[in-house]
Amino acid sequence: MLKRTLKLTLTLILGLVGLLLVYLGTAFCLARIAVNKDAVKKQEVTIYILTNGVHTDLVLPIRNQVKDWSTSIKAEHTIGKDATANFIAFGWGDKGFYLETPTWADLKWSTAFCAAFGLSNSAIHTTFYKTITEDEHCKKIQISYHDYQKLVAYVEKSFKTSQQGQVIPIITKANYGNNDAFYEGVGSYSLFQTCNTWANTGLKVCGQKASLWTPFDKGIFYHYQ
Repeated sequence: MLKRTLKLTLTLILGLVGLLLVYLGTAFCLARIAVNKDAVKKQEVTIYILTNGVHTDLVLPIRNQVKDWSTSIKAEHTIGKDATANFIAFGWGDKGFYLETPTWADLKWSTAFCAAFGLSNSAIHTTFYKTITEDEHCKKIQISYHDYQKLVAYVEKSFKTSQQGQVIPIITKANYGNNDAFYEGVGSYSLFQTCNTWANTGLKVCGQKASLWTPFDKGIFYHYQ
């Protein structure tokens, strides 16, 4: 009985390791296949991609002739309530990770399991910035107004809205600082639809360089080296 149990356990472990290797190998290969690699750069709107080393945000101007985000993503939803920012970063992700896991040490098995298999809700994390500095973790992208309209529509559809069509702020004390806020999101996070997959899809939608598919930030930034 013991030998059978050990054999079953070993088989299970080897199977999980094999699946992990297939996942990582697929991610590595697909991330290096470029989409829109010959994107036309029409310098009408400046956006940025920003990573903290794990998670990618799409950083957009607070307002221009296409969209005024301040009418819905309001500074009053943040702790600092500072309305002088010029850019706003959008990140989509698992609600449990965002609100219940301030550090990796706080990660619960239940949160990780639900996130991995699409069993929980999503949230949008927004951060206001007065200035943006381009470096290895932040890349500037110039796009046309037409392409920016597509990106705006994509980001808007990621917000869950009320019956009145308004975004839904999440009341929480889990803010990362004085200039950020959380909102209810659409969809569920999973191993195949991550925060970086969301950002990568946004770049695809607006005709910019992106990976065919990537769950990691490095897959996105590989095309902007």
